[in-house]
Amino acid sequence: MTERTAVDFWFDPLCPWAWMTSRWLHEVAAVRPVEPRWHIMSLAVLNEDKDIPEEYRRALEHAIKPVRVLQAAAEKYGEGVLGTLYTELGTRIHNEGRLRSSQIGGDEGDASTLFREVVGEALEAAGLDPGLVEAADSTDHDEAVRASHAKGIGLVGQEVGTPVIAVGDVAFFGPVVSPAPKGEDAAKLWDGVLLVAGTDGFFELKRSRTRSPIFD
Repeated sequence: MTERTAVDFWFDPLCPWAWMTSRWLHEVAAVRPVEPRWHIMSLAVLNEDKDIPEEYRRALEHAIKPVRVLQAAAEKYGEGVLGTLYTELGTRIHNEGRLRSSQIGGDEGDASTLFREVVGEALEAAGLDPGLVEAADSTDHDEAVRASHAKGIGLVGQEVGTPVIAVGDVAFFGPVVSPAPKGEDAAKLWDGVLLVAGTDGFFELKRSRTRSPIFD
């Protein structure tokens, strides 16, 4: 039996591009001997000292909530539940479009209610304690959230965001892709990403995005 290579993946569940990359990694795991290990990072923490638009800052005030719940779930059940809970959250947030920036950057009460509804549903669908939704409004897990975030972002630097992927001693941001490749196309991208990321002195390969995330 082929030994599977551990792939560490840091994500914020609200980031649509991280969601696209995570779906690609699921495809890779089906056709290459890799084993994803999921970790949390936080767009709220990443941007807390940055000059960003006010609407985005209001949205980020809520963005920490599902991350806190993920951390609470990991502490109760182990990090092995993060992948399943992320899938349930991401499906509702991105595929179903239930936590758009316009929805969470407005009225405080409406945004909090919507977050609790979506996160509560995701917890139940993942077979986890629905009471963990209470962690969304608690700072009890913030120190652990920051520690996980710092570990991931420390591998690639403050100039990038989520997702962060690490394989052994090699870590990189991305890949940013839309739509997420499937089957052997996913495997080919994986092989190429590992090739360039493993080249000493290689730092960046980029072009402007010409399409939005395509969820399917």
